[in-house]
Amino acid sequence: MKQIIFNSDDFGRHELINRAVEKSFGAGLLKSATIMAGGVAFEDAVAIAKKNPALGVGIHFTLANGFPVLPPEKIPTLVTAEGIFFADYVEFFKRYLQGKISAEDIKAELAAQLEKIQRTGIILTHFDSHQHLHHFPGVLEIALDLAVAAKIPAMRVSATKILSGELGNFGQFIGRLGLSTLAKIARYKAHKKNISTPENFSGIVAGESVTENFLLNLIENLQEGTTEVMLHPGIDNKILQNYCVWEHDFEAELAALTSQKISALLVEKNISAVNFKAVKF
Repeated sequence: MKQIIFNSDDFGRHELINRAVEKSFGAGLLKSATIMAGGVAFEDAVAIAKKNPALGVGIHFTLANGFPVLPPEKIPTLVTAEGIFFADYVEFFKRYLQGKISAEDIKAELAAQLEKIQRTGIILTHFDSHQHLHHFPGVLEIALDLAVAAKIPAMRVSATKILSGELGNFGQFIGRLGLSTLAKIARYKAHKKNISTPENFSGIVAGESVTENFLLNLIENLQEGTTEVMLHPGIDNKILQNYCVWEHDFEAELAALTSQKISALLVEKNISAVNFKAVKF
């Protein structure tokens, strides 16, 4: 059996991302999104989720490139002088390896993010993280323990194929190799705690966007089991690229998620678009 999960990350980060999630869900392909508790459009995302109960919602744990839920003074090792997270995973890794980040701060902040979402009444289908930080040793164990306590049944495993898609340079190759290795360890540890994971993952190897052509090719060659496709759809590239400080083609991913060609091919191939509720190890 073949199933596919189209998951939109960064739900709640910006209203134009939320509108894209809502539109993609209405088109019938997107059935899963991960919500960012510290996002400026969090409440708007919650309203969309409650209006569309068939949308599976996970938690997008965030420790870099975003806003904390806790007051900065309660998690001093995680934030800059301005009280926001450090710019990206590279800065986070560097500080973590230098012993400048407290595991207690990580646990407190991730627990606060989870509690904020739980207070809305949303039942979480899974968890992942911004910039894949839940795969990092130390963060992984905290995230897994929180998920077990909260009875979150599934987790993303970002085990992309190292040589697939675009590969710009040797540094990118090393990055994929490292992520793939950490992801395999994360899968093993998740299963030890009875947390399910999809068999396959795609989405971060498509250059600046997961396009319609990329998805058509993926579906034509889809592997057995469940494949998660990570996406970041949005409305208005100019606004979102400036806000996120990321040259991502949000509009192309929205176009792919509302494509009639994709819908038709899934029907032809008898492949179901599902959310993480369908994942059973």
